[in-house]
Amino acid sequence: MAANPHAPPARSDAPAVQPVSNAAAPPWSRRRFLGRAGLGAGAGLAAAGGLFRPGLAPSLAAADSANERVRVAVVGLSRGMGHVRSFLQIPGVEVAGLCDIDQNRLAAGVKAVEEHDNGGKPLAVADFRQLLDDDSIDAIAIATTNFTHAPFTMMACDAGKHVYVEKPGSWSAQEAQWIVQSARRHDRRVQMGNQRRSLPAVREAMQRLHEGVIGPVRSARCYYNSARGSIGRGRETTPPEHLDFELWQGPLHPVPYRSNLVHYNWHWFWNWGNGELGNNGVHALDLARWGLGVGLPSVTSCVGGRYHFDDDQETPDTAVASYDFGHCAAVWDGSSCHRRRSEDPPFCAFYGQEGHTLEIAGAGYIIRDENGEEIAREQPSFSDLHHFTNFIDGIRDGAELNAEIEDAQRAALMCHYGNIAYRSGTAVKTDPDTGLMIDAGGEAEALWGREEGYRDGWLPEVG
Repeated sequence: MAANPHAPPARSDAPAVQPVSNAAAPPWSRRRFLGRAGLGAGAGLAAAGGLFRPGLAPSLAAADSANERVRVAVVGLSRGMGHVRSFLQIPGVEVAGLCDIDQNRLAAGVKAVEEHDNGGKPLAVADFRQLLDDDSIDAIAIATTNFTHAPFTMMACDAGKHVYVEKPGSWSAQEAQWIVQSARRHDRRVQMGNQRRSLPAVREAMQRLHEGVIGPVRSARCYYNSARGSIGRGRETTPPEHLDFELWQGPLHPVPYRSNLVHYNWHWFWNWGNGELGNNGVHALDLARWGLGVGLPSVTSCVGGRYHFDDDQETPDTAVASYDFGHCAAVWDGSSCHRRRSEDPPFCAFYGQEGHTLEIAGAGYIIRDENGEEIAREQPSFSDLHHFTNFIDGIRDGAELNAEIEDAQRAALMCHYGNIAYRSGTAVKTDPDTGLMIDAGGEAEALWGREEGYRDGWLPEVG
């Protein structure tokens, strides 16, 4: 198990963690596909300091010929079916593999691909690791549980695959570090699923924001309101026959099956999920960082609690996380169990010095003057296809990824900081250059990574 890497902050010329070896890693975790081309860089990414190991910049070389067929495997067939539908619409892309630990979902996914005009007969497996030694698969799209995002991405990079990974891409701050290091070490293209980065109207909004349409931007405020119900009280029981709970747990040390955990409620338990902040907050905070033009905060605080139901949920249903960047600030306000319909706030709003506002809502934006009057609006329909196409273009042509994993993980880190602040009851101070915590207490330090470690065979070498 690696020591927590946050105190003292790393020097800019040194790695943030000492290399750690997983001695039981399977042979494929050490395979190298040196003939494959490199990872495309996102131009203008801020330097990440010790956290992301400076000097290991991605290559700008194109990955493959623009005419080459890209064969993709999709893992996790709930959200992953959105991946499948998008990939099937992109010319020259083949959905070559599907993976799910739920046999019902797997069968439905195979049927959907086979019945599509551009579909074929995909390889269907329950164990993600079976995809890694298939040299015909160029990329893996990961739409699984948060706690598998980083381990699966690292194993895929280690096996020579490019990766599209859903948000947040990491379960902990340490995994946020590891996943970037893995992409760099293996020279792979890794895109995170914060799809708004590729929406044309949102990109236009950010350009206008940076050009000064509302003047100097002083703060951003993000909102998430929903009406989630109680998850009740679960009980230990036998998993249903169609569900392989052993494989579902993947890199984690196994625990008994609970009746209110799979497929979705794992989000609200700290061992598996990151609460609403890591579930939906990561999307909004990524927009806030983008619009403010900032890297990482220097101070993070988070207050709230589980107020609406007396049930098994561990993560807060109501919380406010605040981030100080020195010259500007961002706030995320989450209400999972009350929609607050009377307020109707935007997903993310930016506030200019002279009172003007730019709001990101849906797939577009609204600009308001100092009196709150609307002066501009763009509201097209939402489509994931832009983001998946950008990923494929990055593999084929070396196109810049709109959510390249290094920049994307800064939004994930903001969520991890917020959860550490909430769980430790402290303000989390961080070095914006390295991303590492400063003067953290014992409880906060323990939350940097997974203290109990990972199961053998589910994590390649890290560091």
